[in-house]
Amino acid sequence: MNLSAVSEPGIPFAPLSYTCKRATSKLNLDGRLDKPFWEHAPWTADFVDIEGDLKPKPSKRTRVKMLWDDEYLYIGAELEEDEIWATLTERESVIFYDNDFEIFIDPDGDSHQYYEFEINALNTVWDLMLVTPYRDGGPPINGWDIRGLQTAVHIDGILNDPAGDNRRWSVEVAMPWKILRECAPDQRSPEAGQYWRINFSRVQWQVDRDSGAYVKKINPDTGKPYPEDNWVWSPQGVINMHYPEMWGFLHFVEESYGADSDLSSFGMPSDEQVKWKLRQLYYRQRNQYAETGTFASKIEDMVPKDDPDQALAEWAYSSANLLIETTTHSFRICASTVDGSGRYWIREDGKVWKE
Repeated sequence: MNLSAVSEPGIPFAPLSYTCKRATSKLNLDGRLDKPFWEHAPWTADFVDIEGDLKPKPSKRTRVKMLWDDEYLYIGAELEEDEIWATLTERESVIFYDNDFEIFIDPDGDSHQYYEFEINALNTVWDLMLVTPYRDGGPPINGWDIRGLQTAVHIDGILNDPAGDNRRWSVEVAMPWKILRECAPDQRSPEAGQYWRINFSRVQWQVDRDSGAYVKKINPDTGKPYPEDNWVWSPQGVINMHYPEMWGFLHFVEESYGADSDLSSFGMPSDEQVKWKLRQLYYRQRNQYAETGTFASKIEDMVPKDDPDQALAEWAYSSANLLIETTTHSFRICASTVDGSGRYWIREDGKVWKE
C-alpha cells in the first residue's frame, strides 16, 4: 500500500442528516417527481459547493428526496438546468465526463466497501464498489452491478438542443436492498432506527453552443475544458467525494410519510465524534509518514498541547484510554466509546471498527 499524504477537510465536521420514512405505495418509475409517491417526502437542503462555505453557492438548484420499504431505497433528484445535454450511452462509461447526478453509500460507516452510482440525462448509468477510498489504495470494482436496479430520467425541456426551453431534468432510482446489504453490518437490510452514511454529487461542466450543439468550454491557456464544478448535499470540505467520513446520515424510521411529519428527530450519535477525532489522528499520521517515513508513537508527537485545534488537543489528552500502536509501516489507534462500553479503532488505511 502506498501510504501517501492525505488532505484534511477544510470545514468543521458537521454532516447533514435526512430522516427517511417508509413509502406507502410502489414506485412506477418515469423520472417525474410530481406524483403522489413523492408528494410528502421532504426535500433535502439545496446542494452546495463540494468545499462548502469555502466557495460560492451553486448557480443552479439541486435537491433530493428519499423513501424506503422492505425491497428498495428510493431516491428522487431534481436538477435545475437550462443546458440539458448528455453524450454517453454505454453502461459503465465514466459518466462524470458528462453532466451527471451521483450517489455514494457507505452502509456501515467504516469508510471501506462502499458504493458509487452515476447517471446522466440519457439514463446511462455507472455503478461500482470501492474496496477502499482512492487515498487508501482503492481499488474500484467496475464489474460490480446493482442487480435489479431501476432508473428513469425525465427531461423538462429538450435534450441536446440549445434552442430548447430547458428548465430541469429529474431522476428516479430504486436500489434493491438485496444488493446494497452486501456491505452492510451483518449483510442485513437496514431497520428502523438505524442509519447509513450517504451523499450526493452533481458534476457540472461549462459549455458553449456551437452549430446547434453543446460543447465543453475550452480554457485557452490550457487547451483543455475548464474544470467541472462539483455540487453536493453534505459538503466535503475538500474536492474529493471519496471521503466517506464527511458524508451525511441517512436515518431510517418506521413511520410512513405524512404532511405534518416531524423530521427533526435524528441527532448525530455521540460516538461519531469519537470516530471523527480518530480520523483526525489518521490524517496526521498519514501526513507525518509521507514527510518522515515514520509514524508517531506518542500523542504529543501528533497533537501538541498548544495545538491550534484545541478541541482535538483537549480530547486527546483527556482520553485516558487512548492507545497508539505502531510498526514500521502501520499504525492502530483506539479510543473508548462515550459510554465506555467499547472502543473504536482506526488504522493506516483509514478503516474504522468497534470492539
